[in-house]
Amino acid sequence: MKTLKLSVGVLTLIILSACAQMNASLIAPTGIADNDHKALVNYYETVAEEARSKLQKNKRILEAYEARSYYYGRRGLDLQSHASANIRAHEKTLQESLKFAEIHRRMAAKQHNDPINKVKTGPDSKLAMDDLE
Repeated sequence: MKTLKLSVGVLTLIILSACAQMNASLIAPTGIADNDHKALVNYYETVAEEARSKLQKNKRILEAYEARSYYYGRRGLDLQSHASANIRAHEKTLQESLKFAEIHRRMAAKQHNDPINKVKTGPDSKLAMDDLE
């Protein structure tokens, strides 16, 4: 009997841990190469703008709930806490996306100025067309 309870408990724990939501406030973009830092900067800036607009919208909603809480009754407290939770989530997304955009902006500048990525061409370069044939 104890082994049955223990096995059911372990199985339940495994199922719940498999279904748990991972911390993915900012999901890596699909379709953008990892070394295309300019595109990643644009992506994260777009995410930041969307988060900023949602943040402003939720702040207006929270102000409306706080200004006339008597309109909403008991449900007003739930709505206020939900709006404030949304505000916290959007602020976190905004901060993270701006941080990632700045990181990729620095990486793009470094990649642009890196001498490894530049090939010398011209009459003085050691690589000639005859060498390729």
